[in-house]
Amino acid sequence: MINLLPLRIGLRYARAKRTNHFISFISFSSITGLTLGVAVLITVLSVMNGFDRELRQRILGMVPHATLWGMPALDDWQSVSEIIMQQPNVIGVAPHTQAQVMFQSKSGVHGALMNGIDPKFEEKVSIISQSMTQGKLSDLDSVSFGIILGEQLAQSLRVKVGDKVTALLPEASVSIAGVSPTLKRFTLVGTFKVGAELDSSFAYTHIRDAAKLKRLPKGQVEGLRVSFDNLFVAPSRIWEIARVVPGQNRVSDWTRTHGNLFQAIQMEKTMIALLLLLIVAVAAFNIVSTLVMVVTDKQTDIAILRTMGLTSGQVMWVFVIQGIFIGLLGTLLGVVLGVTAALNVSGIIGWVEGVLDMQFLNADVYFISYLPSELQWGDVKIIVIAAFIMTVCATLYPAWRASRIEPAEALRYE
Repeated sequence: MINLLPLRIGLRYARAKRTNHFISFISFSSITGLTLGVAVLITVLSVMNGFDRELRQRILGMVPHATLWGMPALDDWQSVSEIIMQQPNVIGVAPHTQAQVMFQSKSGVHGALMNGIDPKFEEKVSIISQSMTQGKLSDLDSVSFGIILGEQLAQSLRVKVGDKVTALLPEASVSIAGVSPTLKRFTLVGTFKVGAELDSSFAYTHIRDAAKLKRLPKGQVEGLRVSFDNLFVAPSRIWEIARVVPGQNRVSDWTRTHGNLFQAIQMEKTMIALLLLLIVAVAAFNIVSTLVMVVTDKQTDIAILRTMGLTSGQVMWVFVIQGIFIGLLGTLLGVVLGVTAALNVSGIIGWVEGVLDMQFLNADVYFISYLPSELQWGDVKIIVIAAFIMTVCATLYPAWRASRIEPAEALRYE
């Protein structure tokens, strides 16, 4: 029974109505501050996870997880494709040829990366077919030298489906008339939109047309785009694939082209988490103030408990338990509020936009027009553990101060 006495007294102090209203207010503010800190931290991290997911799905849905390049080209790419498909984690392979070109129309000039693809295989490694705003990916088969442009690129050139655009390659062709640049007229058969900078810098044509433009022998492609079930295994898996594929080849993966973008997102998420964690730290500091005032207010009770046989350690546990109770209550309420907000933040922001008649994320400026959110329970777990540790640390000094109270000194003027 004596071991449970500090627990019973600590919980009683935490639940009892206080005659000192100021202490009650400080205790309430500690719980409220901890609740809001935990809730905001969960909500903001969920929103950042949502943006990370959208970028991963949109940008890395268009660019290859990894590419195996021939030196200078792949001859029997069908056989190589079969070998790659037998490797672990591989879910799709598609032939690929690319060129940096300058597009010219009657109304403008703009540079872009032209990708030669096979529509039958491209759906296995890209979301281009799901991002079409005009036309279909299969339209590249029906028109010789047809082309699909990003929506912003088409707007910059001021062209629409059916118009002609001229592609200028930075390669010279030699004829009896002398040296001249490589030019080819394409017919626009469709546009796509993923809501990123790719809309202004990507174009797609059929791989046979790209091969003719780059003067590749029939049946050759420059490389094979490889898609994996987990994009984070791409850097290591593509090197293993290069070892089993015959011939001299080179490889590249998404970390070389867009790795800096996702590293920046992860760093930003970490820094924001650390900054918001200071809110939880301030709330934990309020627990220190609360317990110090409670210790001062309960000096007589502490002295009586000491005379009844409680040791200094047991008195210390009384106030540690009280602080932990306040911390756990605030953390639990914060988790409930934060999880609820994270799961409904898109709807809440949409409702606020409707009430205020304004749009926070303009689709013309940002790559998405809504606030995404992805709740990760691993983040919630870390937040709860961090809040609990700070709460426990906040109780140590007031509890130690209570354990140092001498009964004779406390009862002298009573």
